[in-house]
Amino acid sequence: MSRRTGLREFQLSVAERIRTASSRAALSSKLGFQVIPVPQAVTVPLTHSWFRGVANVRGNLYSMVDFSAFQGGEAIAPGMERRVILVSERLVGGAGLLVSRMLGLRNPEQFAAASRPSDSAPWVGGAFTDAGGTRWLELDLPALVREQRFLEVGA
Repeated sequence: MSRRTGLREFQLSVAERIRTASSRAALSSKLGFQVIPVPQAVTVPLTHSWFRGVANVRGNLYSMVDFSAFQGGEAIAPGMERRVILVSERLVGGAGLLVSRMLGLRNPEQFAAASRPSDSAPWVGGAFTDAGGTRWLELDLPALVREQRFLEVGA
């Protein structure tokens, strides 16, 4: 009889682990990039000002795009907090976005959906606010790399 109780407990345990794994898999997860310190880039003549050049990252050439300047903002100034987000090879080969700093991971459950700005760029996937009222915009990388202006760096 104790063997059946053991089997029943085992089955319940397995069922509970499956439910737990299913709920974990259902959590929203969108992090899918690699962040590196800013490598030395070689400038390329006759390109837009937001195109910072080409850099060697672990033996591969990456185009460096100043994401702030690309969006019409100020160019990102040199500094210790600057980082490059490497775009997945599945989306576009050898592209990196230069950003002023990384703010760390955030739990999607801590955000509330907000209205997407009517004048937002096509690569803005959505808008959210956090508990402190800070507005966050979601970057839609596939939409960004399909943007003709992103692909044509020549001035």
